[in-house]
Amino acid sequence: MNGAAAPAAPAVPATPATPAVPAAPAAPATSAVPAAPAVPAVPAAPAVPAGPMAANPPAPIAAAAPGKWRAAVGGVDVVCGLGALADLGDLARELGGRRVLVVSDPGVRAAGHADRASEALAAAGLAPQVFDAVGENPTTLEVEAGRDAAAGWRADLLVGVGGGSAMDCAKGINLLLTNGGSMEDYRGFGRAARPLLPAIGIPATAGTGSEAQSYALISRAETHEKMACGDRQARFRTVVLDAALLASTPRRVAAAAGIDAIAHAVESLVCRRANPVSRLLSRAAWQLLEPNFLGHLAAPADAAAAAAMLLGAHLAGAAIEASMLGAAHACANPLTARHGIAHGAAVALMLPAVVRWNGEVVSYAELGFAGSAEQLAARLEALRAAAGLPATLREAGVEAAALGGMAREAARQWTAGFNPRAAGEPDLLRLYELAY
Repeated sequence: MNGAAAPAAPAVPATPATPAVPAAPAAPATSAVPAAPAVPAVPAAPAVPAGPMAANPPAPIAAAAPGKWRAAVGGVDVVCGLGALADLGDLARELGGRRVLVVSDPGVRAAGHADRASEALAAAGLAPQVFDAVGENPTTLEVEAGRDAAAGWRADLLVGVGGGSAMDCAKGINLLLTNGGSMEDYRGFGRAARPLLPAIGIPATAGTGSEAQSYALISRAETHEKMACGDRQARFRTVVLDAALLASTPRRVAAAAGIDAIAHAVESLVCRRANPVSRLLSRAAWQLLEPNFLGHLAAPADAAAAAAMLLGAHLAGAAIEASMLGAAHACANPLTARHGIAHGAAVALMLPAVVRWNGEVVSYAELGFAGSAEQLAARLEALRAAAGLPATLREAGVEAAALGGMAREAARQWTAGFNPRAAGEPDLLRLYELAY
């Protein structure tokens, strides 16, 4: 999760039940996928239905395919295993889908993942259409374009395939398509008055964990200010974790995404909303992510490391959903908005300083890391260096004169209010100075 400027006191979603955790194992125009069968001409789009559940119960995928498993994680139906993408058509039919908009981005489509998703849908007799005009940090304009594509296609189910940007854009599209208005209307939590369409999330990176969360982070096109727009209905009904999709991720993307996932585990563990359930998820995520991160970067085709990273990122996202984040994410957003630093790299720049600072008042012992906050910060710095990410704000091209303005912006970020140690503008400025 990227964090966002604070909405007015949103309602807090209920904490999900503790899931069982298995052992670690610009943009082109919307276009139809050739593999999809021909679809009759569509009349003027009527009101979009909420997408009924099929009468048939979910198929026992884990029993039918060794190595795959299926479980409810925090209220989300998770299907996990190599080759799980091939089950997408059946999963979509379970949710009552017939006409499906696949939301992705140009890079993920070029890797073949969006078209493979469409082929799986078409093989099950559904009519898919791909919308791949999603950039990094999706804007209100991209969400509106996706809404128009979904309405024109008369979609009754959405599938997000890609990183956090595609996932968040799919959630935003769902809100506007079913409830109207603009993304600004959904800033905060629980603003949707009408039912949303069912949706399926398929992460192609091990990073944001957006597929486990009810929030979409959408940037205003004019200012690049990020807005947290959440609704319990916006969560994906089903999530497909197929580690085979990670093999095509560019190393720089995998590095930034992986550090972001690690940061989610670390920050959610000690945030003000942390609770026994969220801490279990944070710890499980860390124990999957930390030992496998560098191995995954070195050998992205290693299925075991990729599977551990993908599940770890999902559990870290579930930990956020059950709690929140902190100052590292609050400080990262201005770095991305003002200086174009990729979100994961921005978080990596700030996290060690935040851990040292928080460590004066809180303990990270429940993470399962055998060491002090200082030692944890040093380990995070070592992971950052091995991943080839910048070590200081100066190295990342940030001028010292910009720190004060960024501190003012960081103080307005929603996640700053959940840091375990009160973090006002002077404190955030000090954190920037420590990271400089």
